[in-house]
Amino acid sequence: MTIQVIGAGLGRTGTNSQKLALQHLLGGTCHHMFEVGQHRDQIPIWTAAARGDMPDWHKFLQDFSAIVDWPGCSFWPELMHAYPDALVLLSVRDYDQWFESASQTIFEPMEVSDPADAAFEEMWLEITGRRFSTDFQNKRAMITAAKAHNERVIAEVPAERLLVWQVTEGWGPICERLNLPVPSIPFPRSNSRQEFWDKYDPGRTT
Repeated sequence: MTIQVIGAGLGRTGTNSQKLALQHLLGGTCHHMFEVGQHRDQIPIWTAAARGDMPDWHKFLQDFSAIVDWPGCSFWPELMHAYPDALVLLSVRDYDQWFESASQTIFEPMEVSDPADAAFEEMWLEITGRRFSTDFQNKRAMITAAKAHNERVIAEVPAERLLVWQVTEGWGPICERLNLPVPSIPFPRSNSRQEFWDKYDPGRTT
């Protein structure tokens, strides 16, 4: 198995819907931050990568057919070179809507209650601090970082390898670029704010 799609889009741009869609299309597991939460042995590897010590990507991601969301979206340059035949999928969203969603989910301060949580938080801050921004509740700073991220992807990824896409576009553009038939089932819609908190803080309402 090898990576066929590299998701360069930031978290909260429909990345879990992408994960489900790509798993359906490619028949393999798509890496997402959820995988890091479920496989804590990945945490030190991603932390080291943020500090410049890159893993053997083919060995590290050997069980996956695609990768989306953080942490992977911050390593799209390295992944693009490691997988020269992979499509780079840049999911985008209205920046104000993106910040509103992210600030109420992934950008909220993490409660560190055990060493595993502390290691995860360290990984997250290393990646965002070195490759994005950690000024999480500053709307202007985060939107500036998001725009810079997207503009760099568009500028540096060859056009024949890049798909700029919004979740509202559904199956069509992805299937066309992967030369796959459009499934007869609806495009997945997953990980709303409430679904996010149902995973991480059951009982909380948004």
